[in-house]
Amino acid sequence: MAEKEYRIVFRPENGAEHEAYAREGATLLSVARSAGVAIDAPCGGAGTCGKCKVRLVSGDVASARGRHISEEDFASGYRLACESSVIADAYVFVPASALAWQSQIRVDISDSESSREKIDRIRRGFADAGFAVDGGVRNVRALLTPPSLDDAEADRERLLRALGGSASSISLHALRKLPTALRDGGFSVDCLVLGGGAVIDVGNEAMRPVGVAIDIGTTTVSALAVDLDTGEVLSAGSAGNGQIRYGADVINRLIESARPGGAERLRKAIAYECLAPLTANICESAGVEPSRVARLSIAGNTTMMHLLLGVFGNHLRMEPYVPAFFSACGLTGADIDIGVNPGAEVFVAPSVGSYVGGDITAGALASGIYRTALGMDGGGEGASLFIDLGTNGEIALSGEGFLMSCACSAGPAFEGGDIRCGMRAMDGAIEAVRIDADTMAPDLSVIGGAEPIGICGSGLIDLIGELFRCRIIDARGKFVRDGDRIGVDEWDDGKYYVLARGDDDAPDIILSEVDIDNFIRAKGSVYSAIRTMLEVTGMEAGDLGRVFIAGGIGSAIDITSAIRIGMLPSLPQERYEYIGNTSLTGAYMTLLSKEARDRLEEIRGSMTYIELSAHPGYMDEFVAACFLPHTDASLFPAAP
Repeated sequence: MAEKEYRIVFRPENGAEHEAYAREGATLLSVARSAGVAIDAPCGGAGTCGKCKVRLVSGDVASARGRHISEEDFASGYRLACESSVIADAYVFVPASALAWQSQIRVDISDSESSREKIDRIRRGFADAGFAVDGGVRNVRALLTPPSLDDAEADRERLLRALGGSASSISLHALRKLPTALRDGGFSVDCLVLGGGAVIDVGNEAMRPVGVAIDIGTTTVSALAVDLDTGEVLSAGSAGNGQIRYGADVINRLIESARPGGAERLRKAIAYECLAPLTANICESAGVEPSRVARLSIAGNTTMMHLLLGVFGNHLRMEPYVPAFFSACGLTGADIDIGVNPGAEVFVAPSVGSYVGGDITAGALASGIYRTALGMDGGGEGASLFIDLGTNGEIALSGEGFLMSCACSAGPAFEGGDIRCGMRAMDGAIEAVRIDADTMAPDLSVIGGAEPIGICGSGLIDLIGELFRCRIIDARGKFVRDGDRIGVDEWDDGKYYVLARGDDDAPDIILSEVDIDNFIRAKGSVYSAIRTMLEVTGMEAGDLGRVFIAGGIGSAIDITSAIRIGMLPSLPQERYEYIGNTSLTGAYMTLLSKEARDRLEEIRGSMTYIELSAHPGYMDEFVAACFLPHTDASLFPAAP
C-alpha cells in the first residue's frame, strides 16, 4: 500500500498560499523548500539558531518546544520548522521574521544620496589607483554587399569579409540573429565585438558596450551595470543571496552541496534566484537588454565561486582544505547562465586559499595595500591592515616586501546568526545603542526608523560595549547587576538584558549570556587573527599606519565600541578608515581595465595565505581574546 501523504499549506506574511504534499516524518522546513517557500534557516536546519519560527494555525505536527520558543508562544502555535515533523494535514503561517532573507532579495536600485556616495567612492577608487578605462569591447557597423545568384556567399562569411581583420569569429547567439538583422537593415548591421575579435551580438542599432561588476557575498550580492567605454555606472542594485536558506555560513552550504543534488540546488539558488533577476533589473534600469552585457567581472569568497560554477567544493572544509581551483579562466556568459550574452567574457577574481577568496584579492586591489608590498610608489604610511567584516572575517596585512592574508572562523554572529534576536542589517534592525549607566535604559537607533524587530552586527558591538562600559556585564560577559531590564533564562538559569519590550504580537528583544558568549568568540576570533599575523611578521599593533575596514557591517561600526570590547587593536581612531564594499570596487576595476586584471593576478601571486588552524600560537591567542576586552589589559589601556 502506498505511503500516505499529507496536505501542508504555507501562508507567508503578506504573501500568497503555497500548497505541498509530504510524507509522514518530513520536516516543515524541507516541505517549505519544496513548495518554494524560502524559510530562513541560518544554521542549515540544525535547530540551533531559532530563526525558522512559524505558527501552526490548524492541523498538527510533531514538535518539542525547545529553548527558542517560550511556553506562551508554544501554546499559541509557534514551532521551529526545522524541528517539526509532518504527522497530519496542517496550515502554517510564516511570519516576516522567518522570511528575512527573502525580503533582501528584492532588487534595490536607488538614486538616494547614500547610493550616490557608494558609487562615487567606487569611481574615486578606480581613479586613485591610476587605472585607465580600456573596455576592449567595440560596436562596429558593417556594410555588406547584398547576395545575388552570382554571389551566394553565406551570411556569416559575408559579414566576416566585410569586417576585415577586426573580427575573426561569430558566436552562435549572434549567428542565430544574423540572417534577420541583415535583411531588416538592408545588409547594414551593428556588431558587438570583443577585443579578441569575436562577434557576440548583432542588431540594427548601435549597441553600447555594457559590463556588469558583481560582488557575491555570503549574505548579500551587489552589482553594477557599467558603460565599458566611459566607466560610467549606469545603475546599481543588491539582493539577498538565495543560498542563505541552506545555511548562513559557508560550512553549512558546503555540507548541503555534498548531498545528492545539492551542488545544483545551490548553483540554481545563486544563479537563477539572485543573479539573473538582479542583472535583469539593473540592465532594465540602465536601458539595455541583458543580452547586450559583453563582460562580467565577479568577486567572491572561494566557496561562493565553487557554488556559482557548480564545482564540488566539499574538500574546502576538510583538512588539508584544498579547493578545486584558485583561478577560473576562459569562462563565458553561457557558463554562468544568468541571462547575459552567452558569449560575454567572464573574469573571476582569483583566490589564494580555501577561506581567502577573490573578494579579498579584489579588496587588496581596491584598498591599495598591495603597493607597499610590491615596492610601488604611494605605498602609504608603513604597514597596512585590511579587515573585511561580514558573514566571514578575512584579513590581509601588507608591509615592505610582504603581503599576507588569513581567514578567521568568526561564524555568522556579525550578521546576527547564533544570536537569539539577531538579524541582518535591514529595516527594523537595531544598528546602534547607547545605555544610561544609572538607569540601564537603552537609546536605540533602528534602520529605516521602524519599530525594532531584532539587532544586527553593528548594534551588537555597540550593545556589548555599552553593557561592559556601564559595568552591567563583567570581562566574561556575565551579568553582574540586577534591575528591571535583567531577566533569568528558564532553560539554563543564565541572565539576559531586555533591549526592547515587546507586546502581544512581538516578543521582547533580548541579549542573553549565551548570545554574549557567542559574540565574544566571534570578536576574539578576529582579534586573535590580527595578533597572529602581526606576530608572524614580528610587528606590534602600534606599527600599523592604516587600518582599512571593509564589508557589510563596517560602515556602521563604532570604532570606540569595537576597541572597547577587544575586537580591533587599540589605536588612534584617525588610523582607521572605512572604505566600503571593496570586493565590488575591485570587480569594477577589473571590469574596465586589463591593467587592473593583470595587477590582481600579481597580487594573488604575491599574497601568502596563513592557515590559522595550523599555526602553533593561534589557539592561545584565541583563548586570551575571549574576554572583554582581553586577558592582557595592557593591550587596551582605555577599557573600563
